[in-house]
Order: sequence, then C-alpha cells, then structure tokens
Amino acid sequence: MKFLTVFTGAALLAVSGAAQAEVVASSDDGFVTRDSAVVDATPMEVWLALISPGKWWNDAHTWSGDAANMTLKPQAGGCFCERIPEDVDVDRVTLEGSVEHMRVVQAFPERALRMRGGLGPLQSEPASGVLTVVISEAENGTQVVFEYVVGGFMRYEVPVISAAVDGVMTQQLNGLAELLGRVDMPAEEPTPEPEDQPAESGEDRADEGEEPTLEEAIDALADN
Repeated sequence: MKFLTVFTGAALLAVSGAAQAEVVASSDDGFVTRDSAVVDATPMEVWLALISPGKWWNDAHTWSGDAANMTLKPQAGGCFCERIPEDVDVDRVTLEGSVEHMRVVQAFPERALRMRGGLGPLQSEPASGVLTVVISEAENGTQVVFEYVVGGFMRYEVPVISAAVDGVMTQQLNGLAELLGRVDMPAEEPTPEPEDQPAESGEDRADEGEEPTLEEAIDALADN
C-alpha cells in the first residue's frame, strides 16, 4: 500500500519548514511525539478545519492516494475514516472499500479532540495509539498541539518508527497550519555552549520545570 511504503521510507527524512516537532518520550515498547504550530485563525476556524481532514491531510499518507476521501465525525465513537473508491472494471463486479484510521473518544469543540488508533504501518500491529489535539488561544493567533502516544508490542525498532511517525505527524500539522495561515516560525538552532563550560545535563534541565502535559492543558482550557 502507498501509505505503508511512504510512511516507513520517505518519512524518515527531515521535514522542511516543520512545526515544532519532537519525540518527547521513548521506551522499549512505546513513544510520544509532540508537534505544535500557531496559526492566524480563531479556535472555531481551527476546529472546523481540523474536522475536515480532506482539506489538509497529506495525499501521500492515505490508502486511496487522495485525502479528499477522508472524513472525520467529531463525536464520541465517530470515525476518522477513508473511502477507497471503486476500481471500475467492465469485465467484473467491483466494490468500494474503506479504512478506519482512528476512532474519536473525546470531542470538545474549539478546545480538544482525542482519537484512538494506529496510523499507517501501526495499523497492522497490536500496539495502540492515542492522538490528542489541543486548541488554545495564543498571543498572535491560535496554538494547535498534536500529541501522539503509542504503546504496546510492534514489529518495529522504536527509535526508527518513532522518528518516522513524528515526521509524518509534523507533515499533517504543517498541512493544517498552512491551510489556516501559519504565523510562528520554526525553532532556531541552539547556540553552541562555550567550550569552557560543561553542557547542561538532562537532569539540570528537568529541574527548571517541564511543560504541562496535554491532560493538564485540556483541564486548564475546560476551566476557562
């Protein structure tokens, strides 16, 4: 399938002009990717675009080759699905097919959308994935955060598949951001540390405080 081939191959390449992307956690049996962008749109405009994946999802990461075949029903139990058009052949009876990419478990209009499912090659694995999208007001627009948590047995090396998944999720968020008008810029390259000073350790950075989790962000948004 085209989705599988592109996802596991070309997705390993760096995405030019990517959103702020990172594999933020990884273990022997799972990983977490997080991507964010700020767009020149209201939360309502972001929500309406988000639930219309045919307008921004990358064609290369579909089973049919055309994102226009994708739909998303924004309510609990709703399907993020794709129609596989009938391959018409006058010499035989042909049928239309379909794919379920994910299933909605939470729809909070203008604030958050959460879906469960294994995207791309993960669909064939017993590992499960949860995609949480958080929408919040920002100083110069609206911030959109994609966080995808994957865990369980899979026939892929975690460092390889996590980088591939992060690259593809970044492409999708970039598509949404470009549709709405992106206003933030990719992160600047870090300034090299002076040679006479030791590099800051991971523990030191952790002591300075971490970003709130997506759960905390959703709770905070719901309280407003």
